[in-house]
Amino acid sequence: MNIFRFAGDMTHLTSVLVLLLKIYATKSCSGISLKTQELYAIVFLTRYLDIFTDFISAYNTVMKIVFVASSAAIVWCMRMHRVVKRSYDKEVDSFRHEFLIAGSFIVALILHEKFTIQEVKKIVAENVNV
Repeated sequence: MNIFRFAGDMTHLTSVLVLLLKIYATKSCSGISLKTQELYAIVFLTRYLDIFTDFISAYNTVMKIVFVASSAAIVWCMRMHRVVKRSYDKEVDSFRHEFLIAGSFIVALILHEKFTIQEVKKIVAENVNV
């Protein structure tokens, strides 16, 4: 186990937990960009699709599941939770993330090592996470 990878994973996990606790404690998502959280969810979903095809370690598998689930939980809270969603301000969160997603998908179709779902999704994740 690489200590730097472990430290990075734990720092990332801590930041996600702090964000979830902030949303839960204040019952508000003001100051948080739903579009950014959706991009994170897309990145984790596409980057970690290999969980179904490649096993590296139990730690790796658990961390992938935790990151996907936590991103999905944040998006769910901001979109569906009856109290939290009222605090989301669409006017402030005006970034057109659809263009970033579409552009990443087009780049993934053009620039790939081999034309497989795994390769295309990897390139999409890398381009969205710029």
